[in-house]
Amino acid sequence: MNRRLILALAAAASLAACSQPAKEPVRKEIVFSILSAESQASAEKDWTPFLADMSKALGRPVKAFYGSNYTALIEAMRFRQTDLGWFTNQSGLEAVRRANGVVFARSVNPSGVDGYEAVIIVRKGSGLTLDRILACDRTLNFGMGDPKSTSGTLAPMTYLFAPKKIDPASCFKTVRSSNHETNLFSVAGGLLDAATNNTASMERLGLLDTDIARKTMQNVEIVWRSPRIPEDPIVWRKDLDPELARQIADFMFGYGVGDTPEAARQRAVLEKIQTLPFKAADDSHLLPVREMEATAQLIEARNRKDAAAEQKAEAALAEIAKERAAAPAS
Repeated sequence: MNRRLILALAAAASLAACSQPAKEPVRKEIVFSILSAESQASAEKDWTPFLADMSKALGRPVKAFYGSNYTALIEAMRFRQTDLGWFTNQSGLEAVRRANGVVFARSVNPSGVDGYEAVIIVRKGSGLTLDRILACDRTLNFGMGDPKSTSGTLAPMTYLFAPKKIDPASCFKTVRSSNHETNLFSVAGGLLDAATNNTASMERLGLLDTDIARKTMQNVEIVWRSPRIPEDPIVWRKDLDPELARQIADFMFGYGVGDTPEAARQRAVLEKIQTLPFKAADDSHLLPVREMEATAQLIEARNRKDAAAEQKAEAALAEIAKERAAAPAS
């Protein structure tokens, strides 16, 4: 073989190698996504003991991915930067739809009453009533939750605003989207007239033994409550290695279970992240939030007299009812 041919083949091989997509580097650690609803420092303090125990059980590092909003958590899972995470119902639904996620577990309310409620809060003593809020005279400053928040946005839209044909953007003087804690502080401090929140977030703040927490809770009151919302889902990527998924599940569903001193210690760790021992779940856990979503779409379609959109929403509700009938009892 002459030298010119050898050089030509070498060049072709080099070009072929360059054209091959680079292999995704294999991560040895597990990445667990968490919403830092208050501050990352506060979230790290609560979550570090749990993640350390998970790391020990799995025999590999478990890192936290803290996001300031649920869109960041969804996108991180979509691009395989995270392996599993704690979501709200609506953001969990988005993770399933867009980020190759699947529900495998759910949290359990420490109060013993399963589920929580979306609420609207006002400053105590303000005299502000729900009727006054719904008057829509564009004089009030209102706080909504994260756009992907079930209790902060979807539930109040589904159960309160949409049935009354109210668009918050045209109802209030200003509308600001923020996390639950910021909305609590803003209402208590008079920066907002009213805001969405949820009973779980308020209970969590009420457990903090600080002057600011006590003062905040003393200065707010609830003027509206939604029907109960299911507990939050834990979502992992569908393409996790099956053996790794089994190990994660063994850890999650055994953590804090039993009457040993170690189980008691683990339950104290779980208390910091606002749950009792996790329970197994699947995508049927998201049926209630899908129903809320479709109901809101149906109401909006009827309000604007959009027959095609109304038919689509009714078909979605019928499919949800069919899936609910076939779902195993929880």
